[in-house]
Amino acid sequence: YLRVTNLADAMVELREMCFTLIGLDGDGTVTLDEALAQTGKGRAVALVLGAEGPGLRDRTRETCDVIARIPFAGAFGSLNVSNAAAISLYAASRS
Repeated sequence: YLRVTNLADAMVELREMCFTLIGLDGDGTVTLDEALAQTGKGRAVALVLGAEGPGLRDRTRETCDVIARIPFAGAFGSLNVSNAAAISLYAASRS
């Protein structure tokens, strides 16, 4: 958990430290598991989650390396950010 003044600038710094930036959004182009598999073993990952409701801001979304979705069965709107964080941290710990 980090607290920064400008998220996009902090994300650029993380990328310079060899992190892969995975943004989470229901409209992601790949699943979270696919995005994690693409990063390669041992590579550091930063999971980027947006605010509940509006999601990722435009500049934050553009700064991510990939936008991934958490697949789920059933028809409901979306996960709240705490549930998305828990699921994505678990998925990242397995890969």
